[in-house]
Amino acid sequence: MRQPPFTHFGRYRLLEELGRGAMGIVYLAEDESLQRQVAVKAMLLPADIDERTEHEGRFRQEAKAAGGLNHPNVITIHDLGREGDWLYIAMEVLRGTELRTLMSADLLPLPLALDIAAQVAEGLAAAHARGVVHRDIKPSNIMVMGGRHAKIMDFGVARVQASEVRTRSGVMLGSPKYMSPEQVAGHAVDPRSDIFSLGSMLYEMVTGQSAFGGAELANLLYDILHTTPTPATRIKPELPPLLDLVLARAMQKNPDARYQDAREMARDLEACRTGVAPPVPAPVAASAPVGEATVFSATVRPDAAPQPASAAFSLLPARQIDSSAALQGLLEATGGAGAERRGGESLLRRLAWPLAYAAALAGAIAIALL
Repeated sequence: MRQPPFTHFGRYRLLEELGRGAMGIVYLAEDESLQRQVAVKAMLLPADIDERTEHEGRFRQEAKAAGGLNHPNVITIHDLGREGDWLYIAMEVLRGTELRTLMSADLLPLPLALDIAAQVAEGLAAAHARGVVHRDIKPSNIMVMGGRHAKIMDFGVARVQASEVRTRSGVMLGSPKYMSPEQVAGHAVDPRSDIFSLGSMLYEMVTGQSAFGGAELANLLYDILHTTPTPATRIKPELPPLLDLVLARAMQKNPDARYQDAREMARDLEACRTGVAPPVPAPVAASAPVGEATVFSATVRPDAAPQPASAAFSLLPARQIDSSAALQGLLEATGGAGAERRGGESLLRRLAWPLAYAAALAGAIAIALL
């Protein structure tokens, strides 16, 4: 992309180039009215009238998506304007390190990884509450400042409720490595797609391995659609077992089985970080697409009594439960134990989510052995 023939974009005097990509250039600039430094993202409109209309709509959509948000974990947008054939957005300057750089240097300490992921989840919850789906959550779109404070950047492919740009059916928008299955399939997405992407990103943060492999794009997309990542504790046994459940729920293929609210995921991540487990939720059957096994989507009942951390961890499926027969044995043993009922809910019902996770593991292994 060529340099703009300007020293200013509106009232913003360009100081230096900070970076560039396929769609634009980012500058450090001075706001001459308020005498403060800002980052200015500029994009040259294409000559083709149809492309110009689409690009301008998407650029304005980014400003609208992030500009309506006021949250400590989301970048702040100050202004939007046009200079000749160039569009620009003025935003806060983030002085820190991209999460991608931190991840490439070394495996992040677990408390830091969980804290960053929880902050991203809180920022997403704020965006989702305003009808904004980011659709491109990945390490290069997360800036970490002061070593701990995370902010979500780049809403360039975000969708807002009153969108100026209609996404064509079957077109993928986002970075393939962290896409949700519905993005890969070119289907409509909602906030749960961002939750899947966050789960995939967190998996890589804590294990040092991508959730979905495949050197070729086709293999990667197939894995996202059809394969289940190896439990994180199998790769890093020192990780808390509860984290396996959080990651498994975040990366369910069926959106109905994922976290339905990013803030709920943030709370579970905080529980992993502090070592205090959240209450064991009552499972709700989730409808699965044709060809997929039915799984469970857990929701917290307001009258549910908190469970001690040790009890919650003891409910996790053992690693040796690796067959349908073993799972059936556990179900029969539990069913015959005369479990206590509270409000009509049996122990077996409270165990449904851990058992469903064990069933998913057993099914994956059974398929691999066929």
